[in-house]
Amino acid sequence: MITIGGVTIKGDVVLSPMAGISDSPYRQITRRFGSAFAYTEFVSTEQLLIGNTKSLYMFRYLETERPIFFQIFGSDLDTVVNASEIAASKNPDVIDLNMGCSVAKVSHHGSGAGLLRNVRLAGAMIEGIRKKTGLPVTAKIRLGWDSNSLNYLETVKVLEGSGVSAISVHGRTKAMAYTGFADWNAIGEIKSKANVPIFGNGDVASFSEAMFKKKKYGVDLVLIGRKAIGNPWIFSERPKEVVGWLEIKAVILEHLNLMLNFYPSDDDYALVLFRKHFIRYIENTGFPEDTKRELLAITNVNQFIDKLESVQMDSKFLETSEIKNENINCETFVSLA
Repeated sequence: MITIGGVTIKGDVVLSPMAGISDSPYRQITRRFGSAFAYTEFVSTEQLLIGNTKSLYMFRYLETERPIFFQIFGSDLDTVVNASEIAASKNPDVIDLNMGCSVAKVSHHGSGAGLLRNVRLAGAMIEGIRKKTGLPVTAKIRLGWDSNSLNYLETVKVLEGSGVSAISVHGRTKAMAYTGFADWNAIGEIKSKANVPIFGNGDVASFSEAMFKKKKYGVDLVLIGRKAIGNPWIFSERPKEVVGWLEIKAVILEHLNLMLNFYPSDDDYALVLFRKHFIRYIENTGFPEDTKRELLAITNVNQFIDKLESVQMDSKFLETSEIKNENINCETFVSLA
């Protein structure tokens, strides 16, 4: 158990913030399975400040998701600080500053991982958000812009001096994006020298691996990203590999129902959004390929549910899911469907 400002966090693992993935429906499910708290998708402070309704809607949540961390990004000090007041009006528990997004149109404009090149500005943002909102402020960083600028210790020192309450560390550089392997030794080094809670992130494929890394590197909590897509069981001590098909199907239908309620529309919008989750739920389960193709082509929710209910499969499967690095980034999720 750790404390972020005045917020008590119970648990060891949490769903990492991912655009297009960590919306309220999936946060609700992962919280039930054991995710220690909930991060929103990252939201542009520039869009918040101009009153973009879609951006503000990304902060919708249920009380059952608390503690709720609102993640924001931006490159201009005044914009970030003033927009944080708008975010705070929705009563989050914590505001998190994204300093890790590697996507070019974010990082190359000074936001996300672009702040790793200007850590003094990032520090000023954190101090400004904290004073403007009165909320605890955390940050999610990478090890540096590239292998020639591994400034993570300087970054942590500056952020601590600005009053940051905790720091999440993705063990890659901006240049690496999601390639190669996360450097957990660097994450451990940060933890050994930091004065605030440190969360580790990168290449965690199971709950047991998260517990191993937590113990070995001393981090206070472990974030799980890509491997959690279609696999909320990863936040529990019961791996998906031992879960029967009927239970997997029940969670699929629960998730779809939450999506339908959260994204009400007169068309198939929620169902289309759900597809990227669906293909991960069924990946390597032995799900019939022809039925998968049929389901991904269906645009009527009732037809989708009826077709899914008709699928007969063995009760258990043995293979584990593999999500390829190139298919997801912090800006969007691109399915293989």
